[in-house]
Amino acid sequence: MIEKIFLIENADPVIFYGVNNCNIHAIKNLLPKLKIVARGNAVKCIGDEEEIARFEEAFTLMEQYCARYNALSEEVVIDFIKGKTKPENVADKNLIIYGVSGKPIVARTPNQKRLVAEYEKNDLLFATGPAGSGKTYTAIALAVRALKNKEVRRIVLSRPAVEAGEKLGFLPGDMKEKIDPYLQPLYDALQDMVPGTKLREFMENGTIQIAPLAFMRGRTLSDSFVILDEAQNTTTQQIKMLLTRMGLNSKVVVTGDISQIDLPSNQKSGLIDALQTLRDVEGVAKVQFDVKDIVRHPLVQRIVEAYDKATEERKKRLEELRNAEAANDGDSEQKQSNKNIGYGKRIGKNEF
Repeated sequence: MIEKIFLIENADPVIFYGVNNCNIHAIKNLLPKLKIVARGNAVKCIGDEEEIARFEEAFTLMEQYCARYNALSEEVVIDFIKGKTKPENVADKNLIIYGVSGKPIVARTPNQKRLVAEYEKNDLLFATGPAGSGKTYTAIALAVRALKNKEVRRIVLSRPAVEAGEKLGFLPGDMKEKIDPYLQPLYDALQDMVPGTKLREFMENGTIQIAPLAFMRGRTLSDSFVILDEAQNTTTQQIKMLLTRMGLNSKVVVTGDISQIDLPSNQKSGLIDALQTLRDVEGVAKVQFDVKDIVRHPLVQRIVEAYDKATEERKKRLEELRNAEAANDGDSEQKQSNKNIGYGKRIGKNEF
């Protein structure tokens, strides 16, 4: 009789054990000669060496399956214990990662697919476009995949703490409670992709960091996947500061919508400035999303199109007004010139 402890390191133990520990009960029924005790992320086995070796092989396969698909059903457990090779899910070529409960997260639109392709070739990506087009969601999916594949050691998510046209005033609580409302969209995306227990663990040990942009100064982000969200609300100095945080083996994705700038009217958006300044730099790519990429409620696409149309009409009317004013100014100058010429002629006659 020997005793061996197996640690669940890459998967969520809650998913691995199943509802009411149904997966553990299934293993016990299939391997009655083993005494199995599960606590936290540790599974202790006591039994014959041959039986433990059989369990170890199945355990490794189950953990890999659970880590990849974020799901582990009783049927899959039974197949692995019996030594059957579980058929692979038909892989979608646009698959990025499997989310919570095994939900596949895929690049659904042409520009989402382009963002995934450009990520493989460049270390700095700019993803710009309208709300709801999946810029940030796709970027976070790529970050979680990189973390799972051990391509990076941490994910750093940041956004400027800028109110959307309203002053919230004093916010109660400690620093985390004050900034959390600004960062909630990032939490929402992560909760779709990382099981709750694992997400809390990653947040506590710093594997996933979510912080306002002001906290980035002075850091060197090596072996990191960095996402700057809502970059249209950064200043030129802020976005330059973040982009120069890049360390070795790091990727940076900058997302934003230049039609929703909440900065004071006398301040230029750092995103617009960065796009202009870095357009010819090697290793930098830009992906422009449009209304066809919007994956929220179908009405969102129509709303964005209506606002874009109204903006174009306002620009057109403003241009027409400027042209009319310029023409009127030209007529006034011509009349004044003619008047001066006539006045000069009268003076000339009077001199004789």
